[in-house]
Amino acid sequence: MLLSAVLGTMMCAAALADEGMWMVNSLSRALVQNMQREGLRLPAGTIYDEERVSLKDAIVSLDFGCTGSMVSEDGLLMTNHHCAYSDVYNLCDSLHNYLEEGFWAASREEEIPIRGKTAYFLRKVLDVTQEVEALREELSRSGKGAGMRRLSHILETRYKEKTGLEASLSEMWAGEKYYLALYETCTDLRLVAAPPTGIAAFGGDIDNWEWPQQKCDFALYRCYRDGKPYHPRKHLKISSKGYKEGDFAMVLGYPGRTDRYASAAKVRFLTEVSLPICNEVRGAQMQIIKQKMEQDASVRRKYADKFFALSNVQELQEGQRACSRRFGVAASKADEEARLGLPDSLLNALESGYKAIEKAERNRVYYRETLVRGTRLALIATRLNSLMRRPDAGREAQVFAQIEKDYASIDPDTEKALLRYSLQVYYEKVDSSCWGPYQKQLYRQYGRDFDALCEALWPSGRLAAGDPLCRFFGDVSIADFNRRADSLQGKPSLRELGRRYIRAVYAARGKALQYPDANSTMRLSFGRVGGYSPADGLYGHWQSTHRGILEKIRPGDFDYAVPGRWETLLRTSRGIPPVNFLTGNDITGGNSGSPVLNARGEIIGLAFDGNKESLASDWLYTPDYNRCVCVDIRFVLWTLRHYARADALLAELGFITPR
Repeated sequence: MLLSAVLGTMMCAAALADEGMWMVNSLSRALVQNMQREGLRLPAGTIYDEERVSLKDAIVSLDFGCTGSMVSEDGLLMTNHHCAYSDVYNLCDSLHNYLEEGFWAASREEEIPIRGKTAYFLRKVLDVTQEVEALREELSRSGKGAGMRRLSHILETRYKEKTGLEASLSEMWAGEKYYLALYETCTDLRLVAAPPTGIAAFGGDIDNWEWPQQKCDFALYRCYRDGKPYHPRKHLKISSKGYKEGDFAMVLGYPGRTDRYASAAKVRFLTEVSLPICNEVRGAQMQIIKQKMEQDASVRRKYADKFFALSNVQELQEGQRACSRRFGVAASKADEEARLGLPDSLLNALESGYKAIEKAERNRVYYRETLVRGTRLALIATRLNSLMRRPDAGREAQVFAQIEKDYASIDPDTEKALLRYSLQVYYEKVDSSCWGPYQKQLYRQYGRDFDALCEALWPSGRLAAGDPLCRFFGDVSIADFNRRADSLQGKPSLRELGRRYIRAVYAARGKALQYPDANSTMRLSFGRVGGYSPADGLYGHWQSTHRGILEKIRPGDFDYAVPGRWETLLRTSRGIPPVNFLTGNDITGGNSGSPVLNARGEIIGLAFDGNKESLASDWLYTPDYNRCVCVDIRFVLWTLRHYARADALLAELGFITPR
């Protein structure tokens, strides 16, 4: 059945999934009524209120990359372990492997400060559309540019000086609306608890995006202010009563980016041109790194963070492409374009523009995936080349200190293998007209003998400005590839055509309930607890249990190995709560760590993943398939009690009477 037909049959009140990442500051009466029909037992004012305490006061953005929630009056903050992964990784040293051993602060004195991490508490959202339009007109009259960067700087500075709060301007629907969010910040965050990866990330990247999963994906920080625990306006209550299939579920968080107003032409371009290259190259890089990590534990420690990030993106993008084909996303987009009566001139211009830059895009993506982000040495070379182009005595010490940190994080053999792969792919896939003069000279000298070329470029010691490898990386830049693509687009540019398309769709939908694309502003989604059918003849139950962990354990396999005491607890304990569960909430990256709330606004879980059938949802929501994967909060409490023996934390959460 075509997806358009599926969508037509699935939009009913009894559906387990509800599309929409709704702005918390704009919950219309109709939307609230929909939520109440689905089971919500709270007035809208208890979710978002600018004058009184509401649920939004307990929700935080962690550097606009993940979401967390306040769970105690003394500043305890709960999020996903994978949101804390980099922090835990950076705390590891030769004496402490907190990733594999876990970290539990027995007292507040043992909590470890995390440098550079900020929690953002939303205080108010202002509709500044008219103010932006007036400012843009004023700048234009004075002959100054009025782009988003300048507008943001002026308005954010103005409101920060006026309120004392951090300000962030967001554009919705390509300029139809502008909102300015005001945040209170906490910059003193300390790590409190992080389970071992064998508990928090059981199944590793293999189980990522899959169902069932059995991850206890949580971590705890504490917010401090002036050296004392921060007392938030509100903290969430944790429910120990659980839930059942069909129960209402609500997620509040900071979803990062979606592109649901993308045109059919754009979706085809991404799935047929850009994504296949990214997936091919990143998949090969992952294999190189994984092989090295399996051979040497020290390499695993150095590359665990990079591999985690690489695998997450690669699997996401591979899933996007597969789901786009499976669910006919481009065809569904084209159907909607016809139904809304969008201008043929606009649609044809988009098609022509994307067709014109196909070759340039392939060159650009291959370059970016190999010479920009293919090795960590490329970053070191970039730093050195930047200093050589713009000598700066004041910045030199800082740059070299950063380079020392870069070197401490790499393994030469791994980097050399990645460089060897990058050289071959670059020369074989990027058109020779894009090569720099030094790169052409090297190719004339070495041809396809990439082993010899790699040896010739490989530095004998620390990389230095002017070395062959620095010259090689600096011979071309991403700006060169961008200019090639831009010169082929014509006027108006694809960016401008895309903005016109979004505004046209917004206008054509008229008064229908609409939500803008996710853009790291606080959003609400609602759905129900429930399973789904991933394919004909299959059914995915809505809960997973500890039995799935015991069935999957494979000693010696890092992804499926668990701490010995954890396995013993799982085999001998009674009354172990469910591990993970599914809801129909509409989420995306950035929602990681978001609290999953019941009809009364109590935490029943933490959102940590989506299922692989939902991976095209950046472009199109599929109600019969989209699922949010959550860790059951009762399993988190069980882990704190039985594995971590964290009585003090449980007492703070209200689940153990202090001794």
